[in-house]
Amino acid sequence: MEVFFLALLVLIMAFALGSGFPVAFALPGAAITTIAIAAASGYLFAGEADAFFVNGGPGGWLSAGVLNLRGLYIEVERDTLIAIPLFIFMGIMLQRSKIAEDLLVTMAQLFGPVPGGLGISVVFVGALLAATTGIVGATVVAMGLISLPAMLRNNYSKPLATGTIAASGTLGQIIPPSIVLIILADQLASATDQASTARKALHKASTGELSMPSEYDVSGTSAGEMFLGAFVPGLVLVALYMAFILAFALLRPKLAPAVPYEGERNAKFWGNVLLTLVPPLALIFLVLGSIIGGVATVNQAGAIGAAGAMIMAGYRLKEGERGAYVPALISLGAIVVLFVIATRFGLNVRSIETAQDRTVLMVAIAAVATLLISLIWSGYRTLKIEDTLRGVMMETAKTTSLVFVILLGAAILISAFRAFGGEHLVKGFLESLPGGFWSQFVIVMLVIFVLGFFLDFIEIAVVVVPITAPILLADPTANITAVWLGVMIGLNIQTSFLTPPFGFALFYLRGVAPPAVKTTDMYKGVVAFISLQLAALVIVGLFPPLVNYLPNRTSLLSETAPPPRNPRIQQCLESYVYGELQANGPRIASAIEDARGLDLSYLPEALAEDLADGFAAAATATQLLPQAIEAEGVKNDAAGAFRPVLRQVRAIERDIRALDAEIEERGTLAARMGRDGREDDAAAEQALIAELTEARDALTARIPDTWQDTFSAFRELETAEVNLRRRYRRAGDDSSEAALETLLVLDGTEALRALEPRLQEMLARIGQEAPEDLVDPITELRAAFSDIEGARDVRGAVNDARSALRGREPNPAEAIAAMEEALRLHADQIAWRDRAETELRPGLAAYVEEITQTVGARQRERMPRSMALSIAACESSHRDLSLHF
Repeated sequence: MEVFFLALLVLIMAFALGSGFPVAFALPGAAITTIAIAAASGYLFAGEADAFFVNGGPGGWLSAGVLNLRGLYIEVERDTLIAIPLFIFMGIMLQRSKIAEDLLVTMAQLFGPVPGGLGISVVFVGALLAATTGIVGATVVAMGLISLPAMLRNNYSKPLATGTIAASGTLGQIIPPSIVLIILADQLASATDQASTARKALHKASTGELSMPSEYDVSGTSAGEMFLGAFVPGLVLVALYMAFILAFALLRPKLAPAVPYEGERNAKFWGNVLLTLVPPLALIFLVLGSIIGGVATVNQAGAIGAAGAMIMAGYRLKEGERGAYVPALISLGAIVVLFVIATRFGLNVRSIETAQDRTVLMVAIAAVATLLISLIWSGYRTLKIEDTLRGVMMETAKTTSLVFVILLGAAILISAFRAFGGEHLVKGFLESLPGGFWSQFVIVMLVIFVLGFFLDFIEIAVVVVPITAPILLADPTANITAVWLGVMIGLNIQTSFLTPPFGFALFYLRGVAPPAVKTTDMYKGVVAFISLQLAALVIVGLFPPLVNYLPNRTSLLSETAPPPRNPRIQQCLESYVYGELQANGPRIASAIEDARGLDLSYLPEALAEDLADGFAAAATATQLLPQAIEAEGVKNDAAGAFRPVLRQVRAIERDIRALDAEIEERGTLAARMGRDGREDDAAAEQALIAELTEARDALTARIPDTWQDTFSAFRELETAEVNLRRRYRRAGDDSSEAALETLLVLDGTEALRALEPRLQEMLARIGQEAPEDLVDPITELRAAFSDIEGARDVRGAVNDARSALRGREPNPAEAIAAMEEALRLHADQIAWRDRAETELRPGLAAYVEEITQTVGARQRERMPRSMALSIAACESSHRDLSLHF
């Protein structure tokens, strides 16, 4: 019956949407109606309102929907939705202030003489508007009103002209900052958590281990990472559009002719081009650059964009009048001052000590106040001129409300879908498909593409993603990243604006196109661009680094980059080190041999032993890593024959677990029926349990007899590789640990030398002053030695003196002896440290510099740039983890 109510849920939703009922009410309305019908049916026909629900009753699932709804606002981790109204405001403000119109006109003049130049200019401006507005309707309408008449007047093909405008207008869905990407990041955040739980359960069921290594976990995403991931694919799509238009113009020049610029390309012309292009490009740089550079969060970048758009609108609406650019110039000057202060002096209020610090703070406050004045001034202009600000605020409120109400409705709809086991049904269907992950992925992409014919991007993102994304992310076969999946879905969703019969971009363009342009022309025009979008989808699907590299690079080069010891990057780190050993093996070996030839005889015995062991460990590590790589190659060769058997057995075991769960559930139901006196129903359940048990036994018999031997043989190969890698990592850590500690010890020599007068003074005071008066000064002296690396023995002697003076019976003589011992140890320390400073440090520093670039890299606090870039590239490709499950 649950399947019946799932179908009823979908039918009610489809009927409501098809009849023109608002989406914001159709989604929750269909959910609540279906839950009510299911509860009433259960009460009437089965005597229980929760009879047709999975794990709970109607009240529980409605409450779950409300909790999902509340989570949109209450969960701190999901605050990226705040960026939505900010970016909407930025886009509408730029459109209403006619800055988008200026871009179109200027680009048409600039690219017109090139074959297909008008079309290329439309794509170029569409990309710029996408990076500044992201509002499809506004972009398509603006370009339709300005560019379409010009293209038709210059004998452009109607299908090419309309297709170019419609496709370029949809670029805002994939080129950041994009509302689609923000919503997808929000949906994928919870999907990642579900996928992580599912993968851990799969690992436990497959291996029997209680915990899963963190390097096998699902990688999450954020709105900032989604922006970074979508940047290159967006440029790929723009390049495909431009290349197609140029090729079309070269092959059919009469249908996309060049349009010579009738005016002069003088200084005034180029000045106008710069004035039109530079501010929007600067705004793009501030918004995206602040996110990429880690300076601002997505919410803060949205605020930057909104403020920048209002300042730009302030001078554009006063264009041609005296003082039009004054607020913008004032804000620019304030920003320059703040940038100089932030880079040269810093703005930490807590660290203010000198008069210069106070002066810098006052200048910064004045610059912020000036910036606020210019912002208020620009806002006042937009409010008074054509009531622009009020209109922008109203449109922002309407669009934002639409987005959030749909999100809330979808939260309740998803809860109803899960109430009837829809999630398990979809998961079972996808897992039953032949071909593994990629067949599942293709089916999901196909469903999204088809839904794009009928639904808006928001409905697709908030309904399909929560259901399918956890299933795709949990699969260890492809081990895809959440940011890659989000960008792929975003590229696919983008087609929803172009695909007939309900492509919204087509509706927007139809509303402003002249009667001479037929709807069929528009449909013909978008076919080529839909094909280009699908081609971009295939390109990005086949080359994941196009998405993953930029987020990885930014993360690994940031101030909060993970250290080299992070478990997730060990495989890539070892690949980098192996490459260095192959390229520079003789140099590394020479550095190790030079270190082993250093004289360590005068060092403390323990320190000398640690250093010698470290040098030996470095030589061992250089031998173990190639052995581990070789063992990996042997394992990979065997994996070719082992993987199909593994997948076959794991699929059978998965089906067995599903049958076991159903047998347990029906056993519980049969027992409850027996207690209620429903013996016939209980007997029917027992008969069904017997059938299920027989099916489970049949599945168990399908497991090959050689499976355990095959599994054990492969696990031996895998264990050999794992053990070699563990030995290598241990040896690599030992290779640099003692050397780094020794350099820290030598760095503290001067601080240790400076404590000798205090030791002498304390020795003189013992016996001359009351013991209780000396305890606190000696405690402070002991603390001073605690801060110096390698001075533990001196600290211990000082502590002995302190102990001798404490208690009921102080012993000054014992304290004097301990302090004399401390002075002797101090002198010994200074002697060998001074010698090591000249004889040992140069060679040891050279060894550390060489070894921490390779086998000893895990001891570094941060990765060097070359290492980070190599690991970022390595991590950008998806790695099959199925052999570990």
